[in-house]
Amino acid sequence: MAVPKKKTAKAKKNMRRSHHALTGIGLATCEKCGAPRRPHRVCLECGDYNGKQVLTEQAE
Repeated sequence: MAVPKKKTAKAKKNMRRSHHALTGIGLATCEKCGAPRRPHRVCLECGDYNGKQVLTEQAE
């Protein structure tokens, strides 16, 4: 059975986990209304995508 010979140091453990950090989502601004939106997604404020109106206003 494989058993470590020495205790793993905190520095070594943290170096190994250096790539485990979470990154925030990147936001772009809508060219039409200026609202923040996710890249390559339809703007939920105005319904615009790539310069075209793709969502229409829904009656509530």
